[in-house]
Amino acid sequence: MTRTEYPWLLPSAMADPPDPDLTPAGEPRQRPRRTVRDWVVDTLVFLAAAGVGVLAGQTVEQAGNAEAVVVVDQVVGAAACCALWVRRRFPTGLAVVLLIVAVVAPVASGAAMAALFSLAVHRPFKPVALVGGLAVVTNVAQPAVRPDPSASYLVSAAAGVVLVLLMVGWGMLVRARRQLVAALRERAHRAETEASLRAEQAQRLAREAIAREMHDVLAHRLTLLSVHAGALEFRPDAPPAEVARAAGVIRDSAHEALQDLREIIGVLRAPGDGDGPDRPQPTLVTLDALVAESRQAGMTVVFDSAVADPAAVPAATGRTAYRIAQEGLTNARKHAPDTEVTVAVAGGPGEGLSVEVVNPAPTGRVGKVPGSGQGLIGLTERATLAGGRLEHGVTRDGGFRVAAWLPWPS
Repeated sequence: MTRTEYPWLLPSAMADPPDPDLTPAGEPRQRPRRTVRDWVVDTLVFLAAAGVGVLAGQTVEQAGNAEAVVVVDQVVGAAACCALWVRRRFPTGLAVVLLIVAVVAPVASGAAMAALFSLAVHRPFKPVALVGGLAVVTNVAQPAVRPDPSASYLVSAAAGVVLVLLMVGWGMLVRARRQLVAALRERAHRAETEASLRAEQAQRLAREAIAREMHDVLAHRLTLLSVHAGALEFRPDAPPAEVARAAGVIRDSAHEALQDLREIIGVLRAPGDGDGPDRPQPTLVTLDALVAESRQAGMTVVFDSAVADPAAVPAATGRTAYRIAQEGLTNARKHAPDTEVTVAVAGGPGEGLSVEVVNPAPTGRVGKVPGSGQGLIGLTERATLAGGRLEHGVTRDGGFRVAAWLPWPS
């Protein structure tokens, strides 16, 4: 949270503003405690009001008032100065009372002006305008009720009105500055919160991207492991050559799976932490190797490519097409084993790239595979983000079809 380096130099309302998110519902907010600055300012205000009261007391004595009146004025003035210590809690009521008292007790004039200034700082314009009008009336009436022998009525009344306007204007200026600082602080706090949310969202999106990439990469390898391990389990009497071939595929698939997993986890490391150069990402050129790998695993795959130059396909588009074909072959191997799978790729610059993987209905009963469908959801999102589209569903003869179109700029 944005905080001031030296909060003791600020008013209590600005040094540590209450956090509405931490205040329990239905409970009043705690009043902020005085800062060091507040104690210094309150002391100076008290001394200034007392000084004005002393000067006014001397004027009262020179006017020839009775001793009892002078004593009452001094007591009222002292009480008015002491009341200034609570002016932040009751600014409106205190200002009204002191302005009325100052009409008959000029010793309280300094405290009344200080209360008026505090009112202009802590309250909006409407109550300030009303009390300011009252202050003009009382300052015009005071010279008439308690005249100053050293000045005329007009001079005293004009000086009182100018002082009222000065206190109100100064207080409103201080209030406006505090509101500006508070708005800037709130904007900075909101910017920090939004930046934190954006960072969390970026981390979440990165995790989702890594999860999709891990599924796309590892599902194909682990399916090969499952198929050949199952063959070795249910055919212990298989010829040695077939057992050796299946074991080789298992070894190669496990090695490739570890390499792919290391590559994906590597994106979580800081730059320069890797032991060597990054492995090349699969593209449309490597689709032949994927088909050959599937055939080596025992699948029957018909590969039809109508792309004249696979190397000319943009890297991002080719990688997405590779993942779509990989997911289609993986699903066919899991849900429709021992069937002929057709992989067709076509397109060109300006017309886009189409990828289609079709397999017929399975010949026998196939058990339900947990977590099915998650890969297709991720591929649909990937194709959409690439500016293309992906469709998948059951065909009329009970098979399954995955078809995608990806943009290929001319």
